[in-house]
Amino acid sequence: MATVVQYPARSGRNSELTLTLLAIALGVGGYLSVMAFHPEAPALWYWHCAGIAFSGLVLHLALRILAPFADPVIMPIALALNGIGLAMISRLDLEYMRMNTPASLAQISGDKQLIMTLVAAGGALTILVCFRDHRFFRKFAWAGLILGILLMMATLIPGLGVKSYGAYISIRILGQSIQPNEFAKLCLAIFFAGYLEYRRDSLAIAGKKILFLQLPRWRDFLPLLVAWLASLALLVAQKDLGVALLMFTIFVAVLYVATDRPSWIIFGALLMVPLAVLAYTMFSHVKERVSNWLDAFNPAVIDRPGGSYQLVNGLFGIASGGLSGNGWGRGQAWLTALANSDFIVSALTEELGLTGMLAIFLLYLILVQRGLRTAMGVRDGFGKLLATAISFGIGAQLFIVVGGITRLIPSTGLTTPFVAAGGASLFANWIGIAILLRISDSARRPRPAPVTLDAKSQPGQNNGTSGTNSAVEAILGAPTEVVNR
Repeated sequence: MATVVQYPARSGRNSELTLTLLAIALGVGGYLSVMAFHPEAPALWYWHCAGIAFSGLVLHLALRILAPFADPVIMPIALALNGIGLAMISRLDLEYMRMNTPASLAQISGDKQLIMTLVAAGGALTILVCFRDHRFFRKFAWAGLILGILLMMATLIPGLGVKSYGAYISIRILGQSIQPNEFAKLCLAIFFAGYLEYRRDSLAIAGKKILFLQLPRWRDFLPLLVAWLASLALLVAQKDLGVALLMFTIFVAVLYVATDRPSWIIFGALLMVPLAVLAYTMFSHVKERVSNWLDAFNPAVIDRPGGSYQLVNGLFGIASGGLSGNGWGRGQAWLTALANSDFIVSALTEELGLTGMLAIFLLYLILVQRGLRTAMGVRDGFGKLLATAISFGIGAQLFIVVGGITRLIPSTGLTTPFVAAGGASLFANWIGIAILLRISDSARRPRPAPVTLDAKSQPGQNNGTSGTNSAVEAILGAPTEVVNR
């Protein structure tokens, strides 16, 4: 008799606990490093450290119960990035309070970021409690499209939308500013994943082929194209071209994964050129950002309103950090405008150096890699596409942000995921992590126990096994063991 034995799968929760403690140590260590150089640091910071520890341990305990086979690396990395960002934001608050000007005091956001960290962790916990199967979101693919468009339209409503730095990207509710586009990205990712799972075969093989480009049938591609163009048009109307660029890259990436056609990448790259030219000709602030990018060190460009002063300051901050940095709490990152949000990467590089920043980039790389690994391991098409959209979105957003700060591409105004100040961005990113954890739990969950094959079974006998058991046994040979990793 040949028996296939399946040992209990490793859940990885003990490894996750170790990584969670290390992630907490990174955030708390950042606070302690700043406090070593700044004795005037408020005692409230100890509550910040407790908040980081509380969020991580609660999420770990929840995963042990609600998603025992979820990837053990994803949550600790997100927590580590969140803690590092919170420590840097609080460190900059010290300088803003010392400057004691209305503009600087308006940038104090450490306490708000702590509150949003707890709220975001609670949101992630809610997702894990309420949704035990990621395929539940597939039922609301079209609802996700409608909700995403409504969220983006909300910023254009007079009296509700708020103009900030030339773009309508926020709404004000009960005195609080919220960026609904952060949540619209998740809604549109659910729509893209649901629709492409349903139409993936038609989009891949049913159309005409011109040279090396595989074109889809219009009736398959038109609904997707209309939804994407409507979203893009709303983002252009808001002048939020950073999110528009991010949504474009996510759309092309998910379409490529769904169809396995490299022609979509070529088509997307070719389409990006006329869209970029159109944005440059239509919007004055896009022209300013391109000018800041190409001629950043020109004194006339630096001194003009909306010029490259912020970009140049950020570059000098990165340069002053060198290889090992000035030390956490010993830089002058506050000299750069919006150092706690748009330019927090330059602030971290100035104080932690190139070595420290590369270590943070490595955390992002591992997070994206584990997300894409989850996409490869899950067994349903919807989960693959949704995990790809979330993971690739985090990586693409980081590339766009860092590219703008280092003058690789024009600045777009996007925020660094998990690290930069911004409650809506932090909350939406933690919701994405919760969905990714739910998908990874399904991907790593062991399959049902196999049957036992009886060598005495004969073809045609009605003994609970099929007549092909002898052939299967011949293939299996001696008793084997299968271990689920």
